[in-house]
Amino acid sequence: EIGHINDSYALDDAYFLQRLSSAAFPHPEQVMANVEKVTDALHASLKEEGENEFLHSLTLVPTKEGKRFYFDKKGECWRMYLFVPGYVYNSPKNNAMFLEAGRAFGEFQNRLQHFDASSLYEVIPHFHDTPKRYRDFLDAKKKAIPSRLVSCQNEIAFLEERSNRLSLVVDGLKSGKLPLRITHNDTKLNNIMFDETDKALCVLDLDTVMPGSSLYDFGDAIRFGANLGKEDETDLKNVSFSLERFEAYARGYLLGASGALTKEEAKLFPYAGFLMTIECGMRFLADYLVGDVYFSTAYPEHNLIRAKDQFALIADMEKKQKQAEDIMDKLIKEFGL
Repeated sequence: EIGHINDSYALDDAYFLQRLSSAAFPHPEQVMANVEKVTDALHASLKEEGENEFLHSLTLVPTKEGKRFYFDKKGECWRMYLFVPGYVYNSPKNNAMFLEAGRAFGEFQNRLQHFDASSLYEVIPHFHDTPKRYRDFLDAKKKAIPSRLVSCQNEIAFLEERSNRLSLVVDGLKSGKLPLRITHNDTKLNNIMFDETDKALCVLDLDTVMPGSSLYDFGDAIRFGANLGKEDETDLKNVSFSLERFEAYARGYLLGASGALTKEEAKLFPYAGFLMTIECGMRFLADYLVGDVYFSTAYPEHNLIRAKDQFALIADMEKKQKQAEDIMDKLIKEFGL
């Protein structure tokens, strides 16, 4: 058995059986409707490319009745995928692997660029609605445990000083300045299957595919993969924003997207890293203030340490913002956007 959220079982290296977590996904039929639509679209695109659709996309195995998920007598939802052979990593071995990760998620966007994103369910409402996340933080601040509120005044001030920079993507989607796309919403390295040569094969875990912005996916990958420290690093001197990793991932993403992205999206890649990092940081901080009711913690200050790390990463991003913008200007010219 493997996995953290869903109960997952590898069967003879041929099939991958999962029971969806009813706690994480109270409407599994919506999750599966999204997964079916997206995998069908990916398979159609891969066929057009002449690529192996079963190696480069997840493939649902139908039941005897032809359905691609099954509810047992307890009301639990099960599904089965064909097993994709390969290797999964929690952090990149080198910049070349991070470039490959960017290419994989860029190809994900490219292969789904003509799919109507609005036809998907929003399985986690307002997931990356950062202004709403900030309002939730302000609500948590009002309900905060007094001793905890006192202990993180510097972090609260850091966040509030940047609160006027949170709505650019949400506003861009509303106005149409930024295109609505299918987003993966969990673009960590361990959601990519690699082959023995460290070439990216397949994007995994489609349970959170929803309508959104490509900047959400790009930014979250940078938040996680371009940080040279751990997500709960106790020594903030070890937290830093790697411009080399940023450039590697951006190059891979544009390479995989193959012209599917707009120039406006690409120019906002440095901002995307900031946005997803501050969103994550405020969620950690809000949870710390009200007593750790959402994220699992190993010790009382765990969520505060996590928030400190995200904000330290933002501080380094801000120091290197001009360099990141110069990198994107160079890549935009290179890729002819």
